[in-house]
Parts: sequence; structure tokens; C-alpha cells
Amino acid sequence: MKNKEINKLTNDELNNKINLIKKDLFNFRFRKINGQLQDTSKISQLKRDLAKILTKLKQKEST
Repeated sequence: MKNKEINKLTNDELNNKINLIKKDLFNFRFRKINGQLQDTSKISQLKRDLAKILTKLKQKEST
């Protein structure tokens, strides 16, 4: 997810994105353990997206 896309989202949309990413990470971890996940780079990409969204959300709350 690009920073431009994150900037356009409202706080509620950011919170919804956070919940979706956390669910995806949970599912990907189980798939990885079971050997069903082919592209393991998705996990690190989701973690980066989560960090970007959390950072932007904190910035919006502080202003």
C-alpha cells in the first residue's frame, strides 16, 4: 500500500484496514506453518503496510 493511498483514508477506514491486515497475518502464519503458503514475502509486506497505517493513524490523532 502506498503512502498516497493511506493519506486519503479516514480514521475509521484506517482502523478497518488494520483489522483486515491483522486477520490476514494470522491466516498467513497458519498457512506458512502448514506449508500451504507459496509466497512468504506477503507476510513481510503486510507487516510493512500495518506499520505504515499505524504510523499515519498516530500522526492524525496527535494533530
